[in-house]
Amino acid sequence: MLSTRDLVQIALFAALIAVMGLIPKFDLPFTAGVPITAQTLGVMLAGLILGPKRGALAVLLFLFVVAMGAPVLSGGRGGLGVFFGPTIGFLIGWIAGAWACGAIFQWLIGRMPERRFLSVLLACWVGGILVIYCFGVPGISLRTELTLSKAMMASSVFIPGDILKSLLAAWLVTRLRLRT
Repeated sequence: MLSTRDLVQIALFAALIAVMGLIPKFDLPFTAGVPITAQTLGVMLAGLILGPKRGALAVLLFLFVVAMGAPVLSGGRGGLGVFFGPTIGFLIGWIAGAWACGAIFQWLIGRMPERRFLSVLLACWVGGILVIYCFGVPGISLRTELTLSKAMMASSVFIPGDILKSLLAAWLVTRLRLRT
């Protein structure tokens, strides 16, 4: 059962992910229609700060708002149509990624509490990058005419930005001194 506080935090992080969609998207011609956005940072932060369950619920709420037509994805996109395009794998991957970020962070911080920055960074790399790509790359391949290997090559352009987002998330979470 979720408390009122849990519901407010879930809604707050769904809104944070939406606000990060206001940062203009950056399209590259060879990324198969998947834009570079800041919203993955919000997904990482949701999992890290709210934990696996509530972080995933925040992303689910955000995606529900998108499905209802709100133009809160980067570039002002929204509606059911986005769930039939090349970004579908990444959108679904956000749910698993938020959960994985939270679960991995909780597991690591329990074993090495003195290494908070490293714990957050590893959680972001595995949950916020690897897990999301495990959904995103096949999604690109299924919704375009690219093979899995070509979809991975097209997606590799996102990795430097995702590493920067994970460093920013690690810095922010380390500074917040959250209870774990």
